Amino acid sequence: MQRISQPGLAEQTINKSRFVAAAEYCADERAVAMLLRRLASEHSHAHHLAFAYRVQDLEGQGYLQRFHDAGEPSGTAGKPILQYLEGRDLVNACIAVVRYYGGINLGTGGLARAYGGTAKLALEAARLAPFVEMREIRLVLDYGRLDPFTRELAKLHGQILDKVFGERVTVLASVPADAADGLTKRFGAGWAPGKF
Repeated sequence: MQRISQPGLAEQTINKSRFVAAAEYCADERAVAMLLRRLASEHSHAHHLAFAYRVQDLEGQGYLQRFHDAGEPSGTAGKPILQYLEGRDLVNACIAVVRYYGGINLGTGGLARAYGGTAKLALEAARLAPFVEMREIRLVLDYGRLDPFTRELAKLHGQILDKVFGERVTVLASVPADAADGLTKRFGAGWAPGKF
């Protein structure tokens, strides 16, 4: 499995229609919605915004994948985009393709090639990396343990999501799932009152 580590953008014109594609990492359906709102705002004069995405479900037991043809004939826009997500075995990714209609009908085959081809160009412009399943952990740390924990987290490509400072520091972090138990044992975990 792979993920998008750096977004990709692509643009092409086919028979006077302009196609603009973005391939981006989206951790969940909320992130997908935010990406689509941003693109809709940036391309407010476009005629179509087709997309496909594939994200882990909330329990981490499978994947949610969806596509949308955005008013184009059924199966000519979203499905060709989704095929590239599946073909590259991408997880937590969304590809959206905006179309500015140029006045010439492309036909169903032409539409599928245009949407799929622009999605492919965006993926080629993106940087891909191996997908690592992440898990959230909460730790209660003495202040002296915060810097060593932060350094260890950086080595693992984890991320601090939130911190609450009090007598001790309560940290919410996203870490690789296979390292979560080891970090918890090494730095000591506990549930603490606070805002998360």
